[in-house]
Amino acid sequence: MIKQLIDIFMKGSEQMQQAFSDNPGMAFVTIVITFIISVAVFLLYFLLAWLSLKLSKKIFRSFEKKQGKKIHLQFAEYIVKILIIVLFIVLPLAGDRIRQSILGSAAVITAVIGFAAQDVIKDILSGFLISIYKPFDLGDRIELEDGTAGIVESITMHHVVLTLVDTVRLIVPNSKLNSSSLLNYSYDYVPRSVQFSFPVAYDSDISKAKSVIISAIKDSPYSVPGKKNKKGEKDYGPVYFISIEDSALMMKTTVYYEPESPTEVVKDDIYTRVFDALKTSGIEVPYPHAQVILKDH
Repeated sequence: MIKQLIDIFMKGSEQMQQAFSDNPGMAFVTIVITFIISVAVFLLYFLLAWLSLKLSKKIFRSFEKKQGKKIHLQFAEYIVKILIIVLFIVLPLAGDRIRQSILGSAAVITAVIGFAAQDVIKDILSGFLISIYKPFDLGDRIELEDGTAGIVESITMHHVVLTLVDTVRLIVPNSKLNSSSLLNYSYDYVPRSVQFSFPVAYDSDISKAKSVIISAIKDSPYSVPGKKNKKGEKDYGPVYFISIEDSALMMKTTVYYEPESPTEVVKDDIYTRVFDALKTSGIEVPYPHAQVILKDH
């Protein structure tokens, strides 16, 4: 349809040129009209391309409203955009002679592109596989083989964008993610856990210390019930008195938290709350110290 519109404009232009060429005095008018028609064709073509891109974007936004942001939808949107752009570039070249020339050199072009863009093609295919098998989705918290962890923000035909704990964006090629092992803390909902140890002074009331610690943990917006009690219900991890150190009694507990919460943020919040609560309750938090005795000889 688009090619037919272009052909109609071009034929009309040729007919006008032929009509005015019979009259040499109309040469300037012929040039002006030809220019106007060319601009009109270009604007129409550009408008159709723009409308096609807007329509595809609107369609994918409607899918997102129904299904939420999904990694396969985002990758498919990139593919459709590329196809639309390529289509509108190729259509004007659809003449017989040009088409034959393109077909005749297709093997050479394919070989050159395949050699020069192996990594690009690999990333595109890897992105396609990721969008189909979905080892992770948008919003999932994943950890790479080198220990780097972040939230999946977006995926393109070439790479995946991860948001790290300090809001830095990490760009990871699709081929690397597709060919390496990774941890997905959001794959199935299972609360993550981290252990904490808190020292208290020798003369502390142990029962009171346990109560203060567990109360501070429950007040944290990051902690969630994760350990099943005897009734089979999930509860917060208990606090244990585990050892007597050189300068303190050591309390230990396990804190459970949502998979998407960064571990560093959880640790910061829990330590701050617990030590503030111990201080407010009059429970001393000791620290190692040395006493030096000097003797006269």
